[in-house]
Amino acid sequence: MKKPPFIQLASIFILFSAGALATQSYMPELKQQLKNTYSSLTSNTETAIPVDREVPPVKLELPAPRVILPIPEGIITKEYDKHLFAGESNGIGLISSESHFESLIKENKLVLVSQGAGYDVMKLTHSHPYITPYSKIVLEELGQAFQMLTDTESFFTITSVTRTPEQQQSLRKRNRNATSGESSHSYGVSFDISYIRFNGKKGGNRDAQKKLEMILDEYQKSDKILFIKERNQSCYHVTVR
Repeated sequence: MKKPPFIQLASIFILFSAGALATQSYMPELKQQLKNTYSSLTSNTETAIPVDREVPPVKLELPAPRVILPIPEGIITKEYDKHLFAGESNGIGLISSESHFESLIKENKLVLVSQGAGYDVMKLTHSHPYITPYSKIVLEELGQAFQMLTDTESFFTITSVTRTPEQQQSLRKRNRNATSGESSHSYGVSFDISYIRFNGKKGGNRDAQKKLEMILDEYQKSDKILFIKERNQSCYHVTVR
């Protein structure tokens, strides 16, 4: 898949941000591998990552320059509230209904995600496979980084994407752990990545999980995303900033 120039520039920024490549809790070899990964991502803008699965081409317009509002740490302390703040500050606002959701698709403010290099979206029952264009660019980056750290056939699984309030209420009836009020999933910038499903198979894969979490940690350090490890749902809840 040919990577837009924006991805290479963003990857360079992410690699060298905060003066660190990974936390000290990871093995030195893995930290060096992550460094090599981002170097590879930025070395050749014409090199596509080969995959055996049929992956639709990504055609996204480059987003306008972004202003990321800092989270008021002294006021917002709960982790999930930070995701709500990011959602409220990021573009389309709260999706109020199914009709509103449909109108956002027609206006190209929400775009379809199904599968790409390094990720796949499972069949969804309580959410829609649509996110904002910029959120899709970030998801594409995450998928490509994951493949570079593992191999060209590896992919993680998206288990939930954008929910309307109706879908959130329905999920709440089925799953008591679901948020009872507003969800960051209702802003078009959040998605859940399973850490027990890799390469289309359900089950533990400690190595893949560790590498995925390392990538998410780097993106969070660079203020591109927020993520929470949700143990009840066995997923990383990711919100693009």
